[in-house]
Amino acid sequence: MCNTFPSQSANSDNKVAYVNKITGRSFPTSDEIQYHKSSFDSDNPAVYCDTYGKYNNGSIEGMWIDLTTFCDYDEFIEFCYCLHADEDDPELMFQDYENFPRELYSESCFGEDTFDTIIKYANHSNREALDAFLSYFNIEDIDKFDEFYQGEFCSEEAFAEHIVDECYDIERTMGNLSYYFDYGRFARDLFMCDYIFENGYVFCRC
Repeated sequence: MCNTFPSQSANSDNKVAYVNKITGRSFPTSDEIQYHKSSFDSDNPAVYCDTYGKYNNGSIEGMWIDLTTFCDYDEFIEFCYCLHADEDDPELMFQDYENFPRELYSESCFGEDTFDTIIKYANHSNREALDAFLSYFNIEDIDKFDEFYQGEFCSEEAFAEHIVDECYDIERTMGNLSYYFDYGRFARDLFMCDYIFENGYVFCRC
């Protein structure tokens, strides 16, 4: 059975004084809440943390949490439990998520490996290219991004021209005939088996 206390919400400064006599956990301070609270104009990965107990009782006292504000998974989970220190055994419920791939979301508590992958996603220097990569590859392949990434191009044909410029000196070998080289057909061959063009980014298939 949950301990009772005066009516308070997840963002109430009065919660700081409350300590659960069974778990020993206390509510986060107002400074901690402000630090870990997700900003609506941020593109950092975030989850809305509530509990199944509160949800089933019709109470919404959760909080949008910025996952990038924690040193590690253990610190994140402990904060979630402290946020719901009014329950002796809170069953965490992440009702919603934003700014990270759907494959990494779990309504019930996700594990350390998933948390680390989300942080890795958040810290990536080219999030748009990574999103394009993950639209074709699995989330487990995230570490292969640098290996597969070929660059940003306006079209498949533009990439084909880049390959020719980098790998072949067709003006020297073909002379004026090089002006008749069919880059469009060469591009079709490249992207039929070896490369992927996704949202303006090119990746090799393997």
